[in-house]
Amino acid sequence: MATEVATKNAIKGGEFLIRETQANEIFIPEEFNEEQLMIKQQCEDFLKKEIHPRLDEIDSMKHPELLPSLLDKAGELGLLGTSVPQEYGGFGMDFNTAMLVAEVLGAGHSFAVGISAHTGIGTLPILYYGNEAQKKKYIPKLATGEWKAAYCLTEPDSGSDANSGKTKAVLSADGKHYVINGQKMWITNGGFADVFVVFAKIDNDKNLSAFIVEKTFGGITMNEEEKKMGIKGSSTRQIFFNDCKVPVENLLSERENGFKIAVNILNIGRIKLGVAAVGGSKMCISTAVNYSKERKQFGTPIASFGAIKYKIAEACTKIFASESAHYRASQNIDDAYNAFVAAGMEPGKARLKALEEFAIECAILKVHGSEVLDYTVDEGVQIYGGMGFSAEGPMDRAYRDARINRIFEGTNEINRLLTVDMILKRAMKGTLDLMNPAMAVQKELMSIPDFGASDEDGVFVKEKKVLANLKKAGLMVAGAAVQKFMMKLSDEQEILMNLADMMIEGYVAESTLLRVEKLIGIRGEKACEMQKELAMIYLHYAVNKAAAAGREAITSFADGDEQRLMLMGLKRFTKVDPYNLKEARRKVANYVIEKGIYPF
Repeated sequence: MATEVATKNAIKGGEFLIRETQANEIFIPEEFNEEQLMIKQQCEDFLKKEIHPRLDEIDSMKHPELLPSLLDKAGELGLLGTSVPQEYGGFGMDFNTAMLVAEVLGAGHSFAVGISAHTGIGTLPILYYGNEAQKKKYIPKLATGEWKAAYCLTEPDSGSDANSGKTKAVLSADGKHYVINGQKMWITNGGFADVFVVFAKIDNDKNLSAFIVEKTFGGITMNEEEKKMGIKGSSTRQIFFNDCKVPVENLLSERENGFKIAVNILNIGRIKLGVAAVGGSKMCISTAVNYSKERKQFGTPIASFGAIKYKIAEACTKIFASESAHYRASQNIDDAYNAFVAAGMEPGKARLKALEEFAIECAILKVHGSEVLDYTVDEGVQIYGGMGFSAEGPMDRAYRDARINRIFEGTNEINRLLTVDMILKRAMKGTLDLMNPAMAVQKELMSIPDFGASDEDGVFVKEKKVLANLKKAGLMVAGAAVQKFMMKLSDEQEILMNLADMMIEGYVAESTLLRVEKLIGIRGEKACEMQKELAMIYLHYAVNKAAAAGREAITSFADGDEQRLMLMGLKRFTKVDPYNLKEARRKVANYVIEKGIYPF
């Protein structure tokens, strides 16, 4: 009964847009327990000892066996089996712990790409979709690193449109094998993988099927390693399947279920990529802060200049905000998983169902995390000045390696479109009640604004009203766009991008505010002065960005009285009291500079 109540009251994916969340309902990184912090430390030590001293060697690709050997060492420490159940040789940790591991190792450059592909898209399709025999055969070896995994989905003519792949699988005359023919490209870990999860269409099927293919099956050839802008040390190859014979028992899940597997595994990949980008951002800003204390201009360290303090504070604010949103969502995923299991669902199915439930948040966080990393490395280069542009300095690699993250796991454009598409689809199915809140916002537009200041007690009372209005702004623009374009809204990609930005900023700003509110409840307001400043800086950034996106959307499809009314509504819903952001940023920057590391 308790589970039923919890499930009934638990927040649903996408519901952040229409429901107020309380601070005690979210998980914050400050709540990680002792065991999780030990795992975090173990990951940091591994990077410090094994990865960071060898970054040039890894990137040179002179020793192709180096990256696989480092994956072996990670396997010995258990870092490849964090989320693998104990019965298959893993540690059976929850999703939040797996996220923490992904975050810390996200600072590992090319190694981060290799380990993430192996533990995520390489292992999880078999773990979540494999039958018992397949799981027993493959998962223990993948969890230790004895076998390495790769994921073969993308083809020369099918990237974002994955289901249009041309790779074919045909059943042999004796019915014992599927014979696969086709070409896959951009395959991470392709050069050294022992096991491939390969997507192909059986005969003339409409949808993809998935297969577990061992390198030893034969009929597999590959091009040389791709020459890439960044992540140069990660193995990326084109792979060709020429009459590759795969035993029929290696069909993964059911026939034509491949596309669903790809989509659901990408949900995990997205949120984990986002949190890995947060980890990379933390290392980048820590490195830049220390350099700003050493580099002198006009006889003084550049860390003392306001323009540099601005960059440091902005980067730290964005990182803190993104981290807040990631762990809020990953705990939601864990809670949904536990509720499904308690209701009798098989654990593998429950994990997929929980991830599917929060697919909207996964798409949001992939976009946000990757763009925070891009901002941070860009400003890192700027803080380093000429040395930032030199291959002798650390920012050269950081800058080049970061860029792929806006393309990996579905481009940020695709993920923005998906965010809005999934929300609207859920509204049409009735699983998300957008209609009533949107109609309430329309009514409010016609009413006299409430200018009364709130006299309620509590933290962030005014700011929460700003957040509630920010969500109303998104509902107003989305409602009007749906009415205007109906089924043709999908053709209006620019407007969908604007809507996605409004939703992303609302979610992240709320996550940040709730994190700080919860932290104040634990530590007291005085101890959280810096975090309060971070929340205020981000709230103002989010409001400004949402207002600009809303204005662009409105002026692109409304005119006359409708446009004037909506612009007035947007102004009302994106109103925020003035705040001395310069002083707030200086406080944050001074604190970070004094610590010499990202300290939150």
